[in-house]
Amino acid sequence: MLPPLIFTPLYRRYLWGGRRFATSLGRRLPDGEDFAESWELVDHGDDQSVVSAGPHAGMTLGALAQAHGADLLGRQAPQPGFPLLFKFLDANRDLSVQVHPDDARAARLARPDRGKTEAWYVVDAEPGAKIYAGLAPGVDLPILAEALRRGRCDEVLHAFEARRGDCVFIPAGTVHAIGAGVLVAEIQQASDVTYRLHDWGRVGADGRPRALHIEAGLEAITRFGPVEPVRQPAPAPLAALRGDSGSPHGTRRLVTSEYFVFDEVAADGTWSCGGDDTCHFLAILGGRWSCESECGFGPLDRGRCVLLPASAGRRTFLTQSDDASPARALHVALP
Repeated sequence: MLPPLIFTPLYRRYLWGGRRFATSLGRRLPDGEDFAESWELVDHGDDQSVVSAGPHAGMTLGALAQAHGADLLGRQAPQPGFPLLFKFLDANRDLSVQVHPDDARAARLARPDRGKTEAWYVVDAEPGAKIYAGLAPGVDLPILAEALRRGRCDEVLHAFEARRGDCVFIPAGTVHAIGAGVLVAEIQQASDVTYRLHDWGRVGADGRPRALHIEAGLEAITRFGPVEPVRQPAPAPLAALRGDSGSPHGTRRLVTSEYFVFDEVAADGTWSCGGDDTCHFLAILGGRWSCESECGFGPLDRGRCVLLPASAGRRTFLTQSDDASPARALHVALP
């Protein structure tokens, strides 16, 4: 049996990053203003999450998937590797306008990969910050190609103001970008294939424009029209997430897809998951979460994450909230 697993975050530093992993997630960061991504769960080539504590400390997620695939993945085993990647992104500046290929197209690449379907949860957003998801109504490939040629891509994108708690589902083949001022949590297929369509006219660290992939990107687009967020009418108190059952905790389903299910959890005392022959992943957004049974690690605070392998069985977390930090988390499971 595999126990619950804690991994060391992998930080990616890009010109559009910032420092909100420290200010919003409570992380200790080295000096620098360009912390763009924090990869919490990854098994993709040389990019590997490493177990930070317990009997499997030092093992990579990929090694665990190979040596303990049935214990890790349950009914989803066997797999060539762990199929999902979870990260936080701090968009201190606009991200490039991108599109990702689907499974069929990614499998035909010179270095075959998975496609990349993903979903974002807005952890925090500055007033007026935007998310670009899909294309404006009536925009087709020729119209988009002309807008890209003229450097006016923003005029044909569908955009909306990001709100904390929004979830945006981005199937492969959808044009998208995260705007400046948004901190998101992202769950995606374990793929790193990205086609950059537009980069807002900026240059990289070497003073040159970053590479674009317009021809491949246009070929990868399979979805047209706008994408709207899964959104509550207004920031909801805990009671609004409890549902009709009146139970002491609540789960709001954000996305159900063939690759993952994605939930927002508001807990008040206890919350349980697992025991269904698949693995579960939990990213803490607020409060303090402790395993009711022995897990091999202490309480989990804001910004911490844990993977519950299929063989770990059903686990109950004891949660503590306060006015400034209600017990909230994001939950991911393989379908």
